[in-house]
Parts: sequence; structure tokens; C-alpha cells
Amino acid sequence: MGDKSPKAIQRAKKQDTADKKSKQAAAAAKAAPPSPARPPAKKGK
Repeated sequence: MGDKSPKAIQRAKKQDTADKKSKQAAAAAKAAPPSPARPPAKKGK
């Protein structure tokens, strides 16, 4: 799909920024000490 209309480009940008924000939030959650309520996450993927 070679749709490069302004709307498509804008949508891709929004998706990209949302993805970056979610990745940053995940990294921040990983860096923060685990809350005592939930068990520690398993390491590795």
C-alpha cells in the first residue's frame, strides 16, 4: 500500500509517537522498584 496522503503520514506519525510513549512508560516501569502487590516480573523475553 503506497498511500502517502497527508492523512496517512499524520496517522503514521501519531502511531509512532504513541509507540515511543508506551515504550518509555514500559522502560520507566521496569526501572522503578516493583510494587509489593505484584510478584516480580520474570527476566528475559
